[in-house]
Amino acid sequence: MAKMRVVQVSQPNGPFELVERDMPEPSAGAVRIKVEACGICHSDSLVKEGSLPGIQYPRVPGHEVAGLVDAVGASVAGWTEGQRVGVGWHGGHCGYCDACRRGDFFGCQIALQITGLTYDGGYADYMIAPAEALALLPEGLSAVEAGPLVCAGVTTFNALRNSGARPGDLVAVLGLGGLGHLGVQFAAKMGFRTIAIARGSDKEPLAKQFGAHRYIDSQAQDAAAELVKLGGAKIILATVTNAEAMSATLGGLSVNGKLLVLGAPHEPLAVPAGLLIAGRRSVAGWYSGTSIDSQDTLAFSLLTGVRALTEVFPLERAAEAYERMMSGKARFRVVLTTEN
Repeated sequence: MAKMRVVQVSQPNGPFELVERDMPEPSAGAVRIKVEACGICHSDSLVKEGSLPGIQYPRVPGHEVAGLVDAVGASVAGWTEGQRVGVGWHGGHCGYCDACRRGDFFGCQIALQITGLTYDGGYADYMIAPAEALALLPEGLSAVEAGPLVCAGVTTFNALRNSGARPGDLVAVLGLGGLGHLGVQFAAKMGFRTIAIARGSDKEPLAKQFGAHRYIDSQAQDAAAELVKLGGAKIILATVTNAEAMSATLGGLSVNGKLLVLGAPHEPLAVPAGLLIAGRRSVAGWYSGTSIDSQDTLAFSLLTGVRALTEVFPLERAAEAYERMMSGKARFRVVLTTEN
């Protein structure tokens, strides 16, 4: 039987292990993907640290997958061998629960699948994925470029396009990391008056490079007060994982403004009720998106030139690449390649 390499975690807080496995065959409704590239996301720490209940080990992480359909299982319609595809966080759903019947596939109550968590992901030469998890990769985007766009990309793009903001509205992006540097690009390309907020004056040139019209250094300035001077933000896209930093921007929302939370801090978010009531402001969260949302993200990115800045490592250096991502020093997404 043909063999393949995978990088697995055998137990919570265990090391990354490069091992050889038999090549899997796709079951009905699924395809086998020859992985070309897979981005490393902070959410992969859920597998590495075992902080999400119910993960079955050993598990292969990875939900920023770009590759080729290598084999097609029975009852799969619309996908053929050789097609370029991506697989993101949303890895499948039942299709028949109340949430799915309403089109809210991300809220599936019966069989919600998460790539690299509930089944093996893209830290591998090959992987199996349900057909409903596949996004078509457009020509013109390399696998390394596409991988981060089906996670960090779709999360920021999909949140912004569903935020209610209109072209010309003031949109602030809090954080200039793996999510934020894409959020700034998408906001600017969508026609929003884009404000980037981050810590330190050294990030201003990058923010302007990504398309921000203004930069606010939250270490040297009161971000909320600066937003008020600009008329208030219709949307603050919070991509950081610091609850205090999020709360500090709430006063910068306009009337009917919304703090849209993408980052997931461990500590509770402090929200003054009076601030919400007086300005009819709100706080909401946003889930990344399903495969068609990823496909829309890829198409928009190709059209407008939005790209993640990446650092590339070979699959066998996955442990080093993961630590680079977790250190916060990566600029801005780390991507594994298999040379498939």
